[in-house]
Amino acid sequence: MIATIINVVFILVGGMLGLVFKNRISARFSSCLTFALGLCVLGIGISSMIATEDTLCVIVCMVIGTLIGEGINIEKRMDSLGEVLRRRLIKGEGNNRFVEGFVTASVLFCVGAMAINGSMEAGMNGNYDILVSKSVIDGVTSITFAAAMGVGVLFSALPILLYEGGLTIIFALVGRGMDPAVVNEMSAVGGTIIVGIGINMLGLPKEKLRVGNMLPAIFLPLAYLPVARALGGLMG
Repeated sequence: MIATIINVVFILVGGMLGLVFKNRISARFSSCLTFALGLCVLGIGISSMIATEDTLCVIVCMVIGTLIGEGINIEKRMDSLGEVLRRRLIKGEGNNRFVEGFVTASVLFCVGAMAINGSMEAGMNGNYDILVSKSVIDGVTSITFAAAMGVGVLFSALPILLYEGGLTIIFALVGRGMDPAVVNEMSAVGGTIIVGIGINMLGLPKEKLRVGNMLPAIFLPLAYLPVARALGGLMG
């Protein structure tokens, strides 16, 4: 929960700075910080990815997981859900800027691979790196959002507290009885996805990587490692 609280604090502080410096934040400032944070996210992802002890596991899980995610089109569904929620709540409140800021920020901060990966790392391994990095990114984003949409952005800290905190507790409970090798490979697969997020933040691909569609890969080591061990036993 510590990392989740840090995330909440960054959003609150960033939102308050946005209100104080409203209309004084340049696009150049935001762009430079996004690139800097993108490099940091890339480094965190690589450090987790190279910790794997079974490279084939990461490759197989990423390929199969991405195919599953693309078939379901997870990222599009998450975006659609956020858009429906935003339209309904904003319309219902007469285009109130408070509601717009609250819903827009909540959807952006909660929906994404870093929230899930970060909660998994915090809960299973006590590693806060991903969520702390996400906290900095959310804090910078909340500055620009609060400057544009007002105080509602600060209240998005509540859904973050419930969502990330809940996921962290769930992963902590589940991870206690889990094979350490499985946890390690789940972290490695998650790190690979985080690399994709960093690449997107740096604007390197011509078409944005659909990292949301890669999320099923995180859980596939749960099946891959037992199957691989069973096949290894049969072969000798």
